[in-house]
Amino acid sequence: MKRLRRELSCVARVDTSVLFLGESGSGKEVAARLVHVLSSRAGRCFLKVNCAALPAELLESELFGYQRGAFTGAVNSKPGRFELCQGGTILLDEIGEMPRELQAKLLHVLQDHSFTRLGGCNKIHVDVRVLAATNIDVKQAIAEKHFRVDLYYRLNTFVIRVPPLRERFEDINILLSRFLGRYALQLGVPQRTVPQSVMKDCCKYPWPGNVRELQSFAKRYLVLGEDALPWLDSGSASPCAELDSCGNGSAFIGDLKGRVRDLKDSAERVAILDALERTHWNRREAARLLNISYKSILSKIRQYGLDPPQGRMPPLRELGGEAAAIRVVAGKHPVRRAGAGAKSLTAEAGCPK
Repeated sequence: MKRLRRELSCVARVDTSVLFLGESGSGKEVAARLVHVLSSRAGRCFLKVNCAALPAELLESELFGYQRGAFTGAVNSKPGRFELCQGGTILLDEIGEMPRELQAKLLHVLQDHSFTRLGGCNKIHVDVRVLAATNIDVKQAIAEKHFRVDLYYRLNTFVIRVPPLRERFEDINILLSRFLGRYALQLGVPQRTVPQSVMKDCCKYPWPGNVRELQSFAKRYLVLGEDALPWLDSGSASPCAELDSCGNGSAFIGDLKGRVRDLKDSAERVAILDALERTHWNRREAARLLNISYKSILSKIRQYGLDPPQGRMPPLRELGGEAAAIRVVAGKHPVRRAGAGAKSLTAEAGCPK
């Protein structure tokens, strides 16, 4: 990881594209943000676009914007992420999932630093550093004609591989301690320390979900104690684990109902927060994942005071009120109307006015 940090520092000084490879949850976005922070563009905005989260029609308008009248419902022109990110850095996450027709347009942007809006004819010149990340086998995707070889060679000027957590067990103690401290404050539960026996088990576990899975485990451990250990069979939990999840046995003496209610609320908050992070803070998707109504999850988000991490862009379908208006493209795909939404998007991204 020290070698990776040195590589990121060197790459940050060179204003060119970088391709981050690694398993899902290994920390590719964190590495990309570090490159931006260490670069000469650090004072400008950093935008992330998840290429796998939107259909082709929406992704094109989100990246490049559209002109008024470009499609049904386009009552105003809207700038795309590339325009909003002028002078800054854009991260194209899960670029391996980008449709091939859009890959050609992205290649043109990388080569000529210009593009046209959807439905427009005027060229727009931009100065944006493009970072890309994917967890797929790029060479296999090229062989199967899912990924353009010319785009790959344009992006791979610098290739950074972020190793999975199982290849850097030395990080687990540091990361877990940091996550426990952060989420104890966020969830409003007492801080916990991890016994050496549990830490040894953590270093034996392969963590297929990588750092993201470790984050989820930290939240569960704060609420459930050793019952949260992912490698324990559900039937082998200690009979004392239920008491331990509240700290110790004496914690139940006194207000039993209050303790149980607090434990339920903490567990519910953890579950909702985990669902929101899994769906990139798309509240409708999170509600579907939890099998509750959209109205219920909005109420719970307000109840527990849950907010997206600083700097994270709200999902396209989730921008509401004066920030966005939902319209339909070809009768099936919602897109956001421009106007106040574009200003809000710029402000939330931390972009200069």
